[in-house]
Amino acid sequence: MAATLTPPAPAASAGPRAAPRPSPGGWRSRWPLLPLIATVLLPALPHGVLGGGGGPAVGPADIASGIAVLVCVGRLLYLRQRPLGAAAALVLGLPAVGFAVATVTAADPAAALPGLVRYLQVFVLVPVAVFLLLKDAHGFRIVAGSLVVLAVVQGVTGVHQYVTGTGASYMGEEIRAVGTFGPSDIMGMATVVAYGLLAAAACALRTPGSAPAWLRPCAAVVAVALIVPLTLSFSRGVWIATAVAVLAALALTGRRQALTSLAVLGAAGVVLVGGFGIGSEMIAERAASVTQVTRAPDRSVSDRYAMWSAAGSMWREQPATGVGLKGFADHRDAHASIGLSSGSDTAGAGQEFRRQALLSPHNMYLLILSEQGLIGLTAVLGSWAAILVGAVRRLAQARPRGHAALDCGLAAVALMTWQSVNFLYADIGGPTTVLSGVVLGLAAWWALGEPDRDRVSAA
Repeated sequence: MAATLTPPAPAASAGPRAAPRPSPGGWRSRWPLLPLIATVLLPALPHGVLGGGGGPAVGPADIASGIAVLVCVGRLLYLRQRPLGAAAALVLGLPAVGFAVATVTAADPAAALPGLVRYLQVFVLVPVAVFLLLKDAHGFRIVAGSLVVLAVVQGVTGVHQYVTGTGASYMGEEIRAVGTFGPSDIMGMATVVAYGLLAAAACALRTPGSAPAWLRPCAAVVAVALIVPLTLSFSRGVWIATAVAVLAALALTGRRQALTSLAVLGAAGVVLVGGFGIGSEMIAERAASVTQVTRAPDRSVSDRYAMWSAAGSMWREQPATGVGLKGFADHRDAHASIGLSSGSDTAGAGQEFRRQALLSPHNMYLLILSEQGLIGLTAVLGSWAAILVGAVRRLAQARPRGHAALDCGLAAVALMTWQSVNFLYADIGGPTTVLSGVVLGLAAWWALGEPDRDRVSAA
């Protein structure tokens, strides 16, 4: 049979090895996400690399977040786009008002400036950068997937620490899972594992048919597996926040899906903790210590309540503007009870015994109230409440329509709920601090973005 002659291909696409031109949503449009991915992953660097003992004031993740902000500004100038809508600008910029007022009214404004920079970075600039750099649901999933990767790395490290007895010191044994963060940042691993667990769970609950068949069951397995390192962190506040966030997300998936998921989680908990006995006795004792405030309380519990009381006393002294950013540590001794210890003991995970000073109330809301007063607390709570309510409202509207990006809404609601609850037992500090800004940005993208997000693809 004679061969059929075909004309040569045009020069623009000549040659069988020529790469196809990327689509508008291809890799060329994704490169601005690289600083965000770096911001998420860089906190995993071992604490020894960062200098130990909490590391330097500015870590690699902070530098990456700064690059993300600069990339965002550069794109806005180059593309000549309007940065934010009116509602998004108001909600995301509102906390800056309280930060500025607390700095100006502080007894030493110069000493408060580092606090102003830090607060603006975490609660204004990084969330805005995330909000603007995310163009669609696929970008959201890339950043959320980075959270899962970070959680898996830290979770595996934490479980290894528990099994081999190389973790942080807990009840006389070096078994507490802290990942690469070390005992000086005892909440670091628990925080990132919780983020990853919630992001994986949201992926597992995404709309059927909107993802490859293997993705949802794999995400479910990862979410269940991350329960183990989360449990071995012995972080009571993180346990509570994660449980509340999971329940909130499940409640918005529908009754049938929620009951099925709760049954799976319950069975997994029985098998992991009851069947294999993974720290069951210590876990039970740790959980019970939360309520033991008046009778033989855990030292960390009594210290925390003493610092909460001190924060309340500072607020009563300066109710409108607080004692100023970074002012809690300076005013602590004048307001704390004599029952407050001088610090907490940390050891293990490659670190010698050391005494770590208690310089914050371990409650973000009380920290803001004491340092920024009612003005600052109202501004911050107003912003966060608007993001959370907006995310829940939009998810409730999207679910009946079988929205292709339903998993993004579930992740946004779960992460924002977790952050809101966890701040009852923790505040900012350490290399994972900047991740709070990433979480706020993800939630804000879902809650406050433009209406055309309803047409995002499922890819």
